Amino acid sequence: MSKTRPRILFLCTGNSCRSQMAEGWARHLFGSEIDACSAGTAPQELNTRAVEVMSEAGVDISGHASKMIDACDPPSLDLVVTVCGHAREQCPVFQGDARVIHRGFDDPPALAADAETNEDALAIFRRVRDEIRDAMAEIVSHVGVTGSAERGS
Repeated sequence: MSKTRPRILFLCTGNSCRSQMAEGWARHLFGSEIDACSAGTAPQELNTRAVEVMSEAGVDISGHASKMIDACDPPSLDLVVTVCGHAREQCPVFQGDARVIHRGFDDPPALAADAETNEDALAIFRRVRDEIRDAMAEIVSHVGVTGSAERGS
């Protein structure tokens, strides 16, 4: 039996949207079974639309802050999940036993840049939010955590 919960890092470029949503979902759905963190290769300000759509789903990420990888104690990580292509390309080599996988998601801010209304933009964020939620059980299975059917609802 493990003495600590597996540690998962969700990594993207800005740590402003996708990785923050992934950390939020991981904590919300599997918080007692894993220790989740998110970071960016070039952190930017937390995206307010990401905060809004996560709140709609009952997950509060308003207290999250964008941060560099070092803030997540890299030597202690069990799994690194790159959630965007740029982070996958720029992913540093991690010391220790961390496994690195890629699970890419569309970039909501980039896609929403051409949205005609705020509601159209939010629809894009909601779609990606739900895709991240739906992928979470598969992601955490990489550290031996099995998802429960009711978590996806």
